[in-house]
Amino acid sequence: MTDRILMTLAGSTLLASALILAPTIASAQADVVVPPDGWASDPPVISSLVAFARTESDLRTAIASYVEDRAGLERRYPVLYSPARIARLRKFNEDWKRQLADVDFDHLNHEGQIDYILLRNRIDYALEMLKLDEARAAEIAPLIPFSDQIRVLEETRLDRKRADPRETAATLDAIAKQVKSLAETLEADAAKSSNGLASRRGASKVVAMRAATQIEHLSGVLSSFNGFYDGYDPVYTFWAHKPAEDALAGLTAYAGAIRQYLAGIEPGGKPPIVGDPALASGLRADLAVEMIPYTPAELISIGRKEFAWITAQLKTVSNEMGYGDDWKAALEHTKQLAPPPGEAPWAIFEIGEYEEAYIEALGIITLPPLAREIWRLAMSSPELQLRNPFFAGGEVTRLSYPEISMEFEDKLMSMRGNTPHFNFPTVQHELVPGHHLQSFMFRRFNIERSVLNRTPFNTEGWALYWELVLWDHADFPRNNPDKMGMLFWRLHRAGRIVFSLNYQLGNWTPQQCVDFLVNEVGHERVNAEAEVRRTTIDAPLYQTAYMMGALQLRALHRELVDSGKITEKQFHDGYLLAGAMPIEMLRARLSGQELTRDYQSQWRFYDAVKRN
Repeated sequence: MTDRILMTLAGSTLLASALILAPTIASAQADVVVPPDGWASDPPVISSLVAFARTESDLRTAIASYVEDRAGLERRYPVLYSPARIARLRKFNEDWKRQLADVDFDHLNHEGQIDYILLRNRIDYALEMLKLDEARAAEIAPLIPFSDQIRVLEETRLDRKRADPRETAATLDAIAKQVKSLAETLEADAAKSSNGLASRRGASKVVAMRAATQIEHLSGVLSSFNGFYDGYDPVYTFWAHKPAEDALAGLTAYAGAIRQYLAGIEPGGKPPIVGDPALASGLRADLAVEMIPYTPAELISIGRKEFAWITAQLKTVSNEMGYGDDWKAALEHTKQLAPPPGEAPWAIFEIGEYEEAYIEALGIITLPPLAREIWRLAMSSPELQLRNPFFAGGEVTRLSYPEISMEFEDKLMSMRGNTPHFNFPTVQHELVPGHHLQSFMFRRFNIERSVLNRTPFNTEGWALYWELVLWDHADFPRNNPDKMGMLFWRLHRAGRIVFSLNYQLGNWTPQQCVDFLVNEVGHERVNAEAEVRRTTIDAPLYQTAYMMGALQLRALHRELVDSGKITEKQFHDGYLLAGAMPIEMLRARLSGQELTRDYQSQWRFYDAVKRN
């Protein structure tokens, strides 16, 4: 069956089958089969691994082939927004969609049916993103009239056709003169205006920033083309060396002029937060592929409900700390408890040891010893802290804390935002059983799903879910400041839903988002700015995914564990062995839900959420 499907679906050379173990717990008759504590030793004992394999997906290798073929085409057609790239990727995805429709869905095993739905959704999403690329390309086209000339040079080279040196030199000379003229015109227009900005019809700051980024990309494209010939082909070098230099320098200057005179970013100054919101039309495709059957307005409403519930808990802890209902005063006290410079890492190690021992004693999840052994801690650079002023995790987890070159005020805010009590919930979020353990297992089981389904509702949802689980254990936080830290981050994640979706919908400006985080959540302003800046870079639903993914897992736990259908350890281990996928498909996998070819998202999970 698998071979026939592969012959139908593969877009190019089929990948060799790999040893992929895909345990399932559709039946609750026995505990999830997990390799013993030594299973992840070095070198791994393959014979032991095989003993723990169960049913693998009929489409496992087909998905791996789709992912690799798509990535190969993206490398082969590297010019972003290029009509050639868009056309080739559209044909590729439409071919897969057509051939996938010919697969006999009813004869796939359950794992294969899950992967069929996941692959179908990803193909549909890819096609929608190509439409978005075309729309965005049209918006920036007036600012980059030379785009086609540059892309054609590189695409002709990648088509293995030789460039005519003299004609190419003429093209490059024309580009150099054009971008120089465009930059000078922007500067002249800005000098005449009252606010120092040039006026370009339809060129908002968002469009201007997108155009500047694309010009920098095109500069890299031209460098790639020129580097193939210059210095190697003497005739090309004679004609095109100087025009290529001038064109590359002109592109850099023109991108800078757009940033300065259209987007208002002064050279050397701190860049403002601009971003490129998805708007309602863009969010529809993301909600569909993530299998979230809620509108953005409904999600914002859920975020506000969670925000209100968490605020009530903050007041309870604030009263215990002697601050009455003034939870922001209690939060301020917690911010003052930062360790002195040089001591922060050691507080993290202490928290990690405490939390891993606590979770292990609960006996509700398998913790492979090797996963606990290999994680490391590193310090976050000042540059990285501009985008993520807190923890950034995985096997190597980065801690944000003041660095010697940072400004005095930035040092203070970094310390106040990263006290051990704020780190208390983020250690398990980033390490064990959060992102590090998650990644450790996803790289070993159903790995093709993790590549296909880069879904933050699964990855970030799992890490935050454990913050919710551990809050339910009253003896887990060591003291009230730990409770404040746990609730602060939980409030932050609920707030992310509110501000990020309002931003993506175009309802709020970046500055309104910053003010919300400062005034309503209690962030330091520098940290709030970094958080919003990150929102403008990440996928449109990324910030929403933390809390929503956690709530999905919470609802699924109630449905399967609280009902007695499976044990808590089965639930958690089953997640780790499933591979990445939207939580609704994890629900189908763990419950053995019957699926159909045209299955669509339908799980209104929030009604089942149980708060403690």
